[in-house]
Amino acid sequence: MNIVLLGAPGAGKGTQADKLIEEYSIAHISTGNILREAVKAGTTLGLEAKSYMDAGDLVPDSTVIGLVKERLQEDDAKNGFILDGFPRTATQAVALAEELKDMGRDIDYAIAVNVAHEVIVDRLCNRRLCKVCGFIGSVDDAVCPVCGGAMYQRDDDNPETVRNRLDVYEKSTAPLIDYYRNAGLLVEVDGEMSPEDVFAAIQAIIA
Repeated sequence: MNIVLLGAPGAGKGTQADKLIEEYSIAHISTGNILREAVKAGTTLGLEAKSYMDAGDLVPDSTVIGLVKERLQEDDAKNGFILDGFPRTATQAVALAEELKDMGRDIDYAIAVNVAHEVIVDRLCNRRLCKVCGFIGSVDDAVCPVCGGAMYQRDDDNPETVRNRLDVYEKSTAPLIDYYRNAGLLVEVDGEMSPEDVFAAIQAIIA
């Protein structure tokens, strides 16, 4: 089972990815993690990516796709994968499809977790994180309920910044949503339900 997980910042993709990984024993492939690991390992593609990152430039699609392809060939991805954070554009989606075809693989579902913008603004502005263990809580958590650590608010979790991030997301991913819809791979779930109900909806889709 090979899944592309789509959704705006704060839509709850990370929570659903964790549930899918645990339930189906598939690999979670985050391009952010791949880039950091490749740079740390000093691989050829990692060094190439680092040169762009150090210059403050976007890493080219060809480099990112090469890193994703390498990651897809690792043992834990043989049973399936969730792509999180990639592709970000229709151009990347087409290139990904071509690479997967060469590997004899396909995307089974592009799952879009849909949440209204104002709901996301409220979610993120009320979000608090634990400085010690990284637990994600809310403004109601005076201390971390997991480890007792101090909770803090991210600098970018403010209404103006969140709305700007959402505008950028919509502009960049609208063609991507259309691409997967036209390919017959797009399925949409209501991300405003409880995390458990969202996961149940996803399970019903992929059952």
